[in-house]
Amino acid sequence: MDLVAGMTQIRGHGNDLIDAYVARPTTEGTFSGVVVAHHMPGLDEWSFEVTRRLAHHGYIAICPNLHYRSGPGSLDVVVQRVRENGGLVDEIVLGDIEASLFYLKSDQLLAKKVGIIGFCSGGRVAYLASAKIGGFDAAVDCWGGNVIPAPERITASQPVSPIEMTEQINCPILGIFGNDDLNPDPDQVNRIEIELKKFGKEFEFHRYDGAGHGFFNWGSSNYRPEQSEHGWQKIFEFWEKTLV
Repeated sequence: MDLVAGMTQIRGHGNDLIDAYVARPTTEGTFSGVVVAHHMPGLDEWSFEVTRRLAHHGYIAICPNLHYRSGPGSLDVVVQRVRENGGLVDEIVLGDIEASLFYLKSDQLLAKKVGIIGFCSGGRVAYLASAKIGGFDAAVDCWGGNVIPAPERITASQPVSPIEMTEQINCPILGIFGNDDLNPDPDQVNRIEIELKKFGKEFEFHRYDGAGHGFFNWGSSNYRPEQSEHGWQKIFEFWEKTLV
């Protein structure tokens, strides 16, 4: 499907003007939308490609720069600044994600359905958003780290463990995980699944042998093409069920 893509700006948390990358099909018609929560490396080339891939498959997609407030510099410099500051502030991130949802819902081409997908730290964001933001029709958590954080990870910026919000999840959720990952490791994925079952949530998890953290990312040594292709197939099958 033909598409058009490029940078724009939206009003995020606190009415701050932040950058976002948007891709959409060029054909006529109405489309569902997807908010992309980027991984810890930031709004990089791979995040652009993910956003364009969603548009190629018939969705309007937006990836807000969740690191925007961390200042100028190369991606590596900004990420280091984010880490030194103890990570992003959940309240601000959720505000930016909600602004992205509103952006899609206000688009004249958009149908009523909107999903969220996140990778790495963005997977954690997707889990949070599925619980704390009304309006998402589906969520995909790709190897979201720190959904079950170590005690020292509970800070003023990230004050509540996402696993404790499971009861509040208000849409179907898909999980994609590598069995060689360390965060989340297989035991953590088991514990998340137990919580989702406990509260009667609609979900499906897919786990991949021979794959670790970030195995979709073609720019990483962790890239696993076979597992990645199967995972993407499951994602698009999930969207076809939940965002029609």
